[in-house]
Amino acid sequence: MSASPQDPSDSHFVFRLPRKALQIVGIAAGVGFLLFLLAWWLGRDDGFYTVEPTAKAGDAGVEALPAPLPGDGDGASGLEEPRQPAAAGEEAPAVVETAPMPPPVEEMPPAPPPAAPAATPAPPAGVALAPGDVPAPIPGRNPPPEYPTRAMRRGDTGTVTLRVTVGADGVPTDIEIADRSGSRDLDRAAIEAVRRWRFRPAQRNGQPVAASVDIPITFDLQR
Repeated sequence: MSASPQDPSDSHFVFRLPRKALQIVGIAAGVGFLLFLLAWWLGRDDGFYTVEPTAKAGDAGVEALPAPLPGDGDGASGLEEPRQPAAAGEEAPAVVETAPMPPPVEEMPPAPPPAAPAATPAPPAGVALAPGDVPAPIPGRNPPPEYPTRAMRRGDTGTVTLRVTVGADGVPTDIEIADRSGSRDLDRAAIEAVRRWRFRPAQRNGQPVAASVDIPITFDLQR
C-alpha cells in the first residue's frame, strides 16, 4: 500500500532533551539542596531555643518589695493617718510667713501753694476809724430818709431797726431788717437811705475790719 500524504494541519513538533542533560540537571539540584542544608546548619543560633531559668525572689541581685506599713484601719491609702511627731533631736520644719508686698504708692501731685490772704482795703483818705469794734455813721454823711407820700397819707408811723454790715472801707455791704415798723413803705425808705450812708469802719489791732451795727430810724408825722 502506498502511504497517503499527511495533512499539513495535523503536523506537530516534539522537543526531547537528551538523557545526559537530564542527569546534569538532577545532579545540580541535589548539590544546591545540600549547600542550603549546610548553610542553615552553620548559621543557626544554638541559644535561640534555650530557655533561661527564672530568677527567684531570694536570689542575689533582686531586691524584695518592702513590707507594707501598718495601718490604723481608717483607709487603705493611709491619707487619714496623722503626722508622726518629729523624733527627739530633730527640728520640725518651720513655716515662714512673708508679709504681703505693700501696694505701690502713687505719687500725689504737689499741693498748690496757699492763696495769699486778701488785702484788707484801707479806708478812704481822711476817714478816721471808729473808736471800737462797732462801725459809726459819719456826721454829715448820714442824711435822714424821706417820708413816703403814701405812708404819710395813711398816717403810718413807727420805728424800723436795720442791721447794717459795714466793710473795712466804711461802705455798707449788707442791710437787714432787725425790727419792722409795721409799714412796708417806711421799711423800704429806711433801707434806701442807709444804703447811701458812710461809716467809720470798726478796728481791730489798729486795722479796719468789717463789722455790723444796729441803726434805729423813727418815722413821726408830728415833727
